[in-house]
Amino acid sequence: MAVPKRKKSKMRIRQRKAHHKFEPAQVKNCPSCGAPQQSHRVCPSCGQYRGRQVVTVAVE
Repeated sequence: MAVPKRKKSKMRIRQRKAHHKFEPAQVKNCPSCGAPQQSHRVCPSCGQYRGRQVVTVAVE
């Protein structure tokens, strides 16, 4: 079984973990209503996706 010869320093471990940082979700404007929405998701305000009505949204 493989066993490490030396202890990994904190700096080396932190440098490796630095690449796993949080990236916020991509947000763009809906082409039909202009409301902000996540990419590749149904628009929460109008219910359209790629120009088609997918979800009916209740008006408050």
